Amino acid sequence: MKKKSVIYIVYDNIKTLLAALFIAILIRSLLFQPFYIPSSSMEPTLLVGDRIFVSKYTYGYSKHSFPFSPNFSSKRFFFKAPERGDLVVFKTPADNRTDYIKRLVGLPGDTIQFIGGELIINDKKVLRKQIKKKINVRCGNFFLETKTYIETLPNGKQHLVAYKSQGSLQNSQQFKVPIGYYFLLGDNRDCSKDSRYLNSVGYVKNLNLVGEAKIIFFSNDTNISSLLKFWNLNNSFRIERLFKKL
Repeated sequence: MKKKSVIYIVYDNIKTLLAALFIAILIRSLLFQPFYIPSSSMEPTLLVGDRIFVSKYTYGYSKHSFPFSPNFSSKRFFFKAPERGDLVVFKTPADNRTDYIKRLVGLPGDTIQFIGGELIINDKKVLRKQIKKKINVRCGNFFLETKTYIETLPNGKQHLVAYKSQGSLQNSQQFKVPIGYYFLLGDNRDCSKDSRYLNSVGYVKNLNLVGEAKIIFFSNDTNISSLLKFWNLNNSFRIERLFKKL
C-alpha cells in the first residue's frame, strides 16, 4: 500500500507540474510574454533594465508566437495589421531567432528617408518638437548628450525620440518598404541597429512580428546594481516606471 501511495503521489505531482507548464506555455504563446530590455536603442522610451509585457494576440499568430519558433507553417493566423507608432517585438530577419523591439514607422509601400536628421515619410517631413535642450542617453557603455523631441507620425501617434546634433545617421538613402514588410526604428536614433541597416535588420516581414509592447511591469537600473544584489534595490529600483503603460 505504501509503494502504491508513493507512486500515486509522484504521478499526481508530475501531472500537476505538466498541467501548469502547459498553461504557462499557452499564456506565453497566445496572450502575454515578458521581455527584458538589454540595450539602450529605445531610450528615452525604454531603459536598460526595464521588464515589459508584450501582447501576443495583437497581430495574430505565427510560428514565432511559440517557443523555439517551430516550423509548422509559413502563414500568419488571425492577422491584424500593426499601426504606425506601435512598439513591436519581432524576430530579426538575419537569423529569425533574436528578439528585437523597435517602433514601427513605415508601412508596406512607404518610402522612408532621413535628411538633416529629420524623418521623411512618403516625401513629407514628420513633425517634431523639441522638449528639452539636451539630455544624456546610453549607447553601449557610454552616455551621449542628445536633444529630445516629441515626434508626431502621419496617423497622429506621438512618441519621444533622442538625436545628437551631429549624429552619424543624419542623412540616409531612400528606403522603399516592400509589400508585406515593415520599417522599424529605435527611438534612440543615433544608437539603434534597425531597419536602416539592410544587411543586419532591414525590412521586417509580417511573419516575424511577435507582439506589441503594452506595459512596463518592473524596472531596475543595472548601471547602479544588478537584481542579484537585492540589498541595493532601494537605490536601483525605478519605482516611477512600475506598471507604466506604453
